[in-house]
Amino acid sequence: MHTIDRLLSCLVLFLAIAAAPARAAETCPFISSQELARAMPAFKWSLISNQDGRGCIYQAGRGDTMMLTVFRNPDKDRARELYATFVKTLGERMKLSAVAGIGEEGQGGTSAAGAEPQEAAVVVLSGDYILQITVYPIGRRADDALLGPLTEASRIAIANVSKSSERFGTCEWLAAADADGFLDASTLTVQRTGAGSCMMFDREANTMTVAVIATSRDTAAGMMKRAGPCKHVAIPDLGGEAFGEHSCTKGNGNAVNIFVWKNGRQASILFAPVKPHPESGSVERLKAVAARVYGKL
Repeated sequence: MHTIDRLLSCLVLFLAIAAAPARAAETCPFISSQELARAMPAFKWSLISNQDGRGCIYQAGRGDTMMLTVFRNPDKDRARELYATFVKTLGERMKLSAVAGIGEEGQGGTSAAGAEPQEAAVVVLSGDYILQITVYPIGRRADDALLGPLTEASRIAIANVSKSSERFGTCEWLAAADADGFLDASTLTVQRTGAGSCMMFDREANTMTVAVIATSRDTAAGMMKRAGPCKHVAIPDLGGEAFGEHSCTKGNGNAVNIFVWKNGRQASILFAPVKPHPESGSVERLKAVAARVYGKL
């Protein structure tokens, strides 16, 4: 369970990075705007981002926010283990009850009166997939009047989780060979987390990720000059905007991150071991992986 907890923390941060900067998306692959309007007629949701095909973020007129996230897992056992972690985490914030007739198993609940922020959530297990939908209302209670429509939206979305952009086994940005010297090859998992993002991890939750976003040359160059808790090193052989970060005094001090830019896109290549690693304090070994990613931009 500790491995799942570490991976979940890393995944949440990674997906946030991979999805930035948020931009308007045309559709949500898991529920159409018409279906959502029928399920939750009291809200006029606007789609903000489809999270690279992994989930959807919505906002309503008063500032209400809804986050729909689909997690694909390598197998059903791993999915059930992660689902138990989700339920445990939600149960620490709200009283949960079983949701019948959705997926294999589901739980839903709302935060207590007076809790901040107010929150209503449904989490559902279905085969290799986990669906979680959370609403953060503004200026109103998260109560059963909200949980009912949210449950109906979950019922629709769970039928479409296979449309997730996540895949296991291959990814266009990373290959299993890239893990050599960083991760345990005998327990390696390669995960495509979206069209612009990949993650590899081993049993101990040591992780390597790639996240590709659209950004300008000026923005990429500006990142090189930002002050922060990490040591910076320029990497001119990967372009004038390329640099590495390591030996951070905040966050994961064992992590190494390389940023490269080409053709209007910036890639972050991150190695994040859970404890000190021979490659923790240097970008040299990770440069070879970054060079392969750079060539694909």
